[in-house]
Amino acid sequence: MSDRESELATALAALRDRVAAAAGAAGRDAADVELLPITKFFPASDVEILWRLGCRGFGESREQEASAKIAEFQALTGAHDVRWHMVGQVQRNKAKHVAVWADSVHSLSTAKVAAALDRGAQQAIEQGLRADPVKVFVQISLDGDTERGGVDLGDPAAVDAICAQVADADGLRLVGLMAIPPLGADPDEAFATLAAEHRRVVQNHPEATELSAGMSGDLEAAVRHGSTCVRVGTALMGQRPLTSP
Repeated sequence: MSDRESELATALAALRDRVAAAAGAAGRDAADVELLPITKFFPASDVEILWRLGCRGFGESREQEASAKIAEFQALTGAHDVRWHMVGQVQRNKAKHVAVWADSVHSLSTAKVAAALDRGAQQAIEQGLRADPVKVFVQISLDGDTERGGVDLGDPAAVDAICAQVADADGLRLVGLMAIPPLGADPDEAFATLAAEHRRVVQNHPEATELSAGMSGDLEAAVRHGSTCVRVGTALMGQRPLTSP
């Protein structure tokens, strides 16, 4: 085993233990919480190692990087049992490309991007490039700072409108909500607020049962408040080898 394989295996085992402990403390089944490696800025060789260690979902944040990495990963492994997640903001002009490879999008919050992603997904299905609609998590802004992404929690009508648009789109499937705690916020308070909004949305959209919440530093609080997907980067991958331009 190479040094990198050993490093990733050790970190992954520790994170799986953390998720299992957090789920147990919350009276939940650890199998109901997906541990999603965020592999943005890391090479396809790291994804290949994690795949061999049993990971089947990976999060990327930039379309161009993701497309190239997916092709390289498939050349390395020949594997087609992997689900790729778009966790960064989707640019409207890149939506049709994201719709080709993304099993799920965790960051949708505007009507224009939703429409573009829907068109792209329908086209990809028609062309045989994907079999199913894109799963969508609607991103919620817990502090109203929508410049950082998300629909303002303080505007329930806006949340309901984007959820309805996604639910009604032929190329999309509403699966739940996503949020990132505001800078400096108490994670428990933030995730409790998100959980309350999730319960409200599920009243109108009972299919939207998933909650993408929690990262390396706050996954325990997220699991405590119902997260079904924790997104882990630094605690698994280490410091990023590149920075976003």
